[in-house]
Amino acid sequence: MFFALADAHRRNMLGLLSRGPASVSELAAPLGIALPSAVKHLAVLEQGGFVASHKAGRVRTYQVEPKAFKVMEAWVTQHKTQLNAQFDRLDAYLAGQKGKTPR
Repeated sequence: MFFALADAHRRNMLGLLSRGPASVSELAAPLGIALPSAVKHLAVLEQGGFVASHKAGRVRTYQVEPKAFKVMEAWVTQHKTQLNAQFDRLDAYLAGQKGKTPR
């Protein structure tokens, strides 16, 4: 899931799509990328569950899939809680080490 967001073009495409559905050419033009490159980036986003598409005639339109962001938010929240607990334990350990002479 995070791989899909690793590329700046894909993140920018999601930013554009947050304003509403758009065609491949409407997404490629502001980013200055070729249509084949845009299609590849959109395929990665679609495989990651971040966007959905539908085709009407020769035009493929993409839109954001909010469900993917909810899944990611849950994952981040869970791991944030675990990491905060680990940092709290480290803080407690380091506080206990203050004033002790190294061996």
